[in-house]
Amino acid sequence: MVNNKKILLGITGSIAAYKAAALVRLLVKAGAEVRVIMTPAACEFITPLTLSTLAKTEVLSNLSDGISWANHVQLGRWADVMLVAPLSCNTLSKMAHGICDNLLQAVYLSSVCPVVVAPAMDEDMWHHPSTKNNLLTLENAGNIVIPVNNGELASGLFGEGRMAEPEEIVLWLDSFFAKKQQLAGTNVLITAGPTHEAIDPVRFIGNASSGKMGVALAKEIYARGGTVTLVAGPMQE
Repeated sequence: MVNNKKILLGITGSIAAYKAAALVRLLVKAGAEVRVIMTPAACEFITPLTLSTLAKTEVLSNLSDGISWANHVQLGRWADVMLVAPLSCNTLSKMAHGICDNLLQAVYLSSVCPVVVAPAMDEDMWHHPSTKNNLLTLENAGNIVIPVNNGELASGLFGEGRMAEPEEIVLWLDSFFAKKQQLAGTNVLITAGPTHEAIDPVRFIGNASSGKMGVALAKEIYARGGTVTLVAGPMQE
């Protein structure tokens, strides 16, 4: 399902960046159009030349080269999905707090496409409360986190924090795009929240519905490609 999809791949400063070469190759082989953005730290783990050769397009890492600038707004609108793999602990924190100090962050903050991240870090960093809070912030903002693997880490430890393998990420994207087509062309009307039936100008009969289930259903239908009209009673945010 990644065939003919436009995938914007963000690569950050993690030892797992070496897997980006295999990931780009698999995506291109599957028929995807891939554009790559690297943070300055990522360039210390794998060269832009390697990735530009595999992606068959220029790799971007700076907002400007002194002559021209990378249109971060256009990049965020071009893609069907923005994939950040690997997502380092540092970039995770920047994304969660809206810090914009490099091209990848500028694209993320102006992106209108779905954003998917594949974290990669050592086990202690993965389990740190700050990391968990940042991941929760990212998910609450509508981003999707691909689960990490359990295995050997760069530190020599064995545990959680290992980035999903390139083959797993491609399969995940296949499933993601397939899911978005399930309800394409379907129009759904959902009512949610409490109803108020007036008795007189002052009093009414109502119920204590929160509306959360209706909103959750609307989000899921939208995620599967459907068009949703949500009619909601008074609800708490």
